[in-house]
This record gives sequence, C-alpha cells and structure tokens, in this order.
Amino acid sequence: MPRRPLIIFHVRPMTLRTSLLVLFVCTVALLAGCGGLQEMWEGPAARGFYPRTVAILPISGAYDSAREDVEEVVAKVLTKSRKVEKVVPPEQVTDTFQATKEAFDALVTYFSRMETTGQSDKQSAVRIGQALNADSLLVVKVNAWEYTREEGDNIARVGLSMRLIDAINGAIVWKARHQLQESYLFMRPDMRELATKLASDVIKFMPPQKR
Repeated sequence: MPRRPLIIFHVRPMTLRTSLLVLFVCTVALLAGCGGLQEMWEGPAARGFYPRTVAILPISGAYDSAREDVEEVVAKVLTKSRKVEKVVPPEQVTDTFQATKEAFDALVTYFSRMETTGQSDKQSAVRIGQALNADSLLVVKVNAWEYTREEGDNIARVGLSMRLIDAINGAIVWKARHQLQESYLFMRPDMRELATKLASDVIKFMPPQKR
C-alpha cells in the first residue's frame, strides 16, 4: 500500500491579547447562559399584576453599613425603570411609621413573621399598604456587602434579594435573589456602583412587565 502523506498543521501561539479576548468571550457566554438571576419565582398573579404605587420598606439584613446606600440605590433604579407611577422611598415609609403606632406595629409584625417563616403576613401587609396609600410593597434584603479575598484574589461582592407584595391581599407576587462580584488589584470598586448594576439587573425582571 502507498504511504499516506504526513500533513503538518502549523498552529500559531496565542498572544496575550488574544488569550484575554477568548477568556472574555467565554465569560460572557457563561453568564448569558445563566438565564439572568440566580433565583427567581413568579406567582400565578404576576402576569396580570399592574400596581400604580410601590412602597419600598426599610432595608433589612445583617449589613447595617449598607442600608442607607441600598435604600437610595433601589429607590433611584425603581423610579428610573418607570414600572409604576409612584415610588414611595424607604425614608418616607419610616416617617409614616414613626408617626402612626398602628402602622409601626404592623411593620414590626410583618418583618418578624417574614424572617421566621419566609411568608408574607397578609393582615399586616394590607395594613401597611393602607397606611402608605400603596397597592404594592417591595421588601429588600442585603445578603452581601463586602470586600474580601478568595483564592488569592481581591473581591468586591454585593448580594440582594427582593420580594414584591400585593398590598391588597398580602400575597407574594414575585421574588428574586442575585449577587454580583468584581475582582480588583489595588483600587476597590465602588460598592454603590456595583449595587446599582445589581439592582438594575433584578428590577428588570420584576413585575409589572410591559403590556
């Protein structure tokens, strides 16, 4: 039998620039394949839920230093999204509760039962909505707000979870959880900027959707 000719392929080594480009493309493809958020759930009423007013309840979570920044960021992003006609910011909510004992008691009960059971206390939610003249409530929790190190890398991490509540019947309409992190060498990323990007990513999926 005649011998087959040997075919030699000459492969050019990747330059650093090409390697970084490939890594970037692969990373984007990986993130795009995640489908959006880490966790998201929609109730059966989410598709037809079109509230006019959303009241953002005071931010909860273990990261006290992040509370004021997150409250401002979420209110700004939600207002900019134009999903509803009116957004009641957390500071206005706090003022209302400080002036009305019944509303304050309803808020304490609501957060207590949400924390212990993970469920929305319907009676308290309705009272809160009535006190704020809002037909929906947004419950936000800070799950991460930190600069840390992992496997030798410097990491800035922000994590948020959100629940949208129908203040007419107290039911959870939608809930989601997501986290963003950014590695850095020397200059720490701005946590408010990272939180703004994260809030935008989450609120994008929040009802009401465009008709």
